[in-house]
Amino acid sequence: MNAGVIRVVIAKVGLDAHDKGARLVARALKEAGMEVIYTGLYQTPEQVAETAVQEDADLVGISVHTGAHMTIFPRIRQLLDEKGAEDVILIGGGTMPDHDVETLKGSGLVAEIFPPQTLLSSIEDWVKRVVTEKRKP
Repeated sequence: MNAGVIRVVIAKVGLDAHDKGARLVARALKEAGMEVIYTGLYQTPEQVAETAVQEDADLVGISVHTGAHMTIFPRIRQLLDEKGAEDVILIGGGTMPDHDVETLKGSGLVAEIFPPQTLLSSIEDWVKRVVTEKRKP
């Protein structure tokens, strides 16, 4: 495998079955040259963190539409940190109140939240830029 390839895990956590956005983002990132592991529906935070570690992911993207974002993101961040994957970038997408987005980002739990209607090219550009910056010595 090419060491320069960005590795991304995209997941849906819990009983949230609204996966169209996650699948669109996964495909766009793959078409942009990234290696994307889409875990599918009904994942647990533990499964997502384990997949990220096993796949040596640079970034984990979680799509949330259930209102459980204030529980899901802290749990995944905690599990990644416990597994020694504190350098894995955690991002999200979905419908969330602005004050919750500010709290998640402000606390360092997530690097970015992409709301519905975000251009796929904007997500691609953001991921490339941030992962490239993270990899600099």
